[in-house]
Amino acid sequence: MAHGSRHFDILAPRSKFYHGPFGRICPDLPAWPGMDDAALKQVANDLMVEVPGKTPGELTDPGTIDDLEDQFGSDIPAGYTYFGQFVDHDITFDPTALSMRRTDPNGLLNFRTPRLDLDNVYGRGPADQPYLYDPSDKAKLAIGAVSNDASLPDLPRLNGTAVIGDMRNDENSMVSQLQLAFLLAHNRLVDRARAVTPGISTSDAFEAARTTLRWLYQHIVWHDFLRRILLPGTHCCALSLEEACGGRKHWVCGLDDIYSWKHQPYMPVEFSVAAYRFGHSMVRNAYQTNFPVRGFGAFAPIFDNSGVADPDDLKGFRPMLARNSIQWDWFLPMTTSRPPFPQMARKIDAKMSNALSFLHEGPVGDNLNILAFRNLKRGMQMGLPSGSDVARKFCVDPIALCEGEPDSLWYYILREGQDVGGNSLGAVGSIIVAAVFAGLLKGDPCSWINVAPCWSPDDDPLLEEGDKIDDPSWSLASVIRLAGLKPDGIGFA
Repeated sequence: MAHGSRHFDILAPRSKFYHGPFGRICPDLPAWPGMDDAALKQVANDLMVEVPGKTPGELTDPGTIDDLEDQFGSDIPAGYTYFGQFVDHDITFDPTALSMRRTDPNGLLNFRTPRLDLDNVYGRGPADQPYLYDPSDKAKLAIGAVSNDASLPDLPRLNGTAVIGDMRNDENSMVSQLQLAFLLAHNRLVDRARAVTPGISTSDAFEAARTTLRWLYQHIVWHDFLRRILLPGTHCCALSLEEACGGRKHWVCGLDDIYSWKHQPYMPVEFSVAAYRFGHSMVRNAYQTNFPVRGFGAFAPIFDNSGVADPDDLKGFRPMLARNSIQWDWFLPMTTSRPPFPQMARKIDAKMSNALSFLHEGPVGDNLNILAFRNLKRGMQMGLPSGSDVARKFCVDPIALCEGEPDSLWYYILREGQDVGGNSLGAVGSIIVAAVFAGLLKGDPCSWINVAPCWSPDDDPLLEEGDKIDDPSWSLASVIRLAGLKPDGIGFA
């Protein structure tokens, strides 16, 4: 999960006429006044899952916590928690230095294109970043091997460090293995492009594979991922294919009064700093990873607070081990999944896993190691409006917060999700997330929505019926099949 930057001394421009890398969709609303650090710390502790006999935020045996988390389980398979993280890394990145001042109106820069274009996979392409690609075949991306089992694939690494388009996609085992699946899927599509068009050039094979994978990815984001986390009515009206004059069809954004731009899409801070951080509440303390190595019933913590040199957790930024390789039918609904799999994400609610109090990204005892505190603080420093004010702006009845609950936009969106059962975002969260994704797709001149509005994965010459065997429609599981990974184990099928 993306923890978010520790850099809080910058603001996105408030001008209604500003359409730079970052901006606002509610520039006219006042900032939520916020709380002092002591009050924020108390709220952050209250967000932690309550474990009998333990203080708030104290990490316990991962299996015990996982049992307790069953009561917080959602209807959303756990793999989508980390696909959401993968998508976040594709569209937004703010590495701004602490030296930037709040008074600098252009201080907040997005180092990712605001497009669903997989630049976290392809980087700047084989010409500009050749080290991301297979030296023996420039149409393909480089692939590595698991350090203790060369038969298992891993991200390409140099001295243990992943050599990929976005380092954040090695933050944990799940997002690392998703990144790997997209690398392998591209390479499979290169082979298919060559089979469909004998004699095709290396550059044309690369472009054909990249276009198909990008469009399939965009299709999965809108029709699979977002369908699972948005209110159905909002999802349906936010982006629709409609008939136009002359028998044409085009995609219409139903929320363009919420999120609109002049020349190119920008990244709203109400989305990146608040609404899209709903995934933090979906993270479990522990997961079962695979049967062949760890076995059934063996839970690995997402983070290990033991302090040992080689913790048995799922933290990333190190070579993949066989025990942490992901068995995908334990994380996604696939034809081989059997109860209790796939594991489910935690609900979208105002509770978070205890492990998220131990990020180890600052000094011991630093409040910013508590993810909830960091999210609340960042929203304040960005001058985000209150959740209730945003609801009223959208003509949505605000939810009732209890005394002591913060009206922080991020927290409000979690509480709203809790009020509708925790299996989706509520009204305000759904509107913001749907508006931004619809606008990003509509604003990308290379998306299938603009280039070929009636395109479907079923009609693509590089995609096959077997790629969607796990679902009558195209889903995230299709990328796993396309990658050639074994769904009911680890390694290649």
